[in-house]
Amino acid sequence: MTLSEIIKKAMLAGLGAQEKAKDFIDDLVKAGELSKGEGASLVKEWAEKAQESTKDLDGRIRDTIAGALDKVNIPSRDDIEKLERKLQSISARLRKLEGGSSKGEEEA
Repeated sequence: MTLSEIIKKAMLAGLGAQEKAKDFIDDLVKAGELSKGEGASLVKEWAEKAQESTKDLDGRIRDTIAGALDKVNIPSRDDIEKLERKLQSISARLRKLEGGSSKGEEEA
């Protein structure tokens, strides 16, 4: 099972749990155990906590993936972008030293 499949299943489970919690709260409101305001407040609180949990899970997954990539010595997007900027800078300096040939001539 791939990481994306695991994440997808976790998200679907979370959505299912959210729907069941909302249904449960709706049942409590219908039964008179909670007022509509209390029910709405509980749904809002639960949704906020679910969102915080999702952000936390996302952060942990990103950290885990970054750690794994670091261990296998695969450059990150930032590493590649830094190298590209450095290469562009060196290329510009080289063009200047060679007498300022135009960019179009270099690529031709």
